[in-house]
Amino acid sequence: MNRKLVVFVPPEALDAVREALFAAGAGRIGDYERCSWYTEGTGTFLGGPGTSPAVGEAGEEERVPELRLETVFPSERQDDVVAALQRAHPYEEPAFDIYQLLS
Repeated sequence: MNRKLVVFVPPEALDAVREALFAAGAGRIGDYERCSWYTEGTGTFLGGPGTSPAVGEAGEEERVPELRLETVFPSERQDDVVAALQRAHPYEEPAFDIYQLLS
């Protein structure tokens, strides 16, 4: 069964995160490789005490340009894909979702 990863990344980190995900086994659909989709948006966050935001200051709300990146991966690769994401992503706590696909 395949799953879909959705993650929010700063534009300058897009290529590094994609490369890490693909190396971990994500992005294959049939005979196609390196499949992904992304679009622009704005992320908001407020870091609490003890945080070290990659952008801005703890205790101040930030609004930053981000890309919503989506790709698929086989369910048995989930641990590797998540580990690769966390290593490659510049944020202290990257926001991501994983969805189980029906086909």
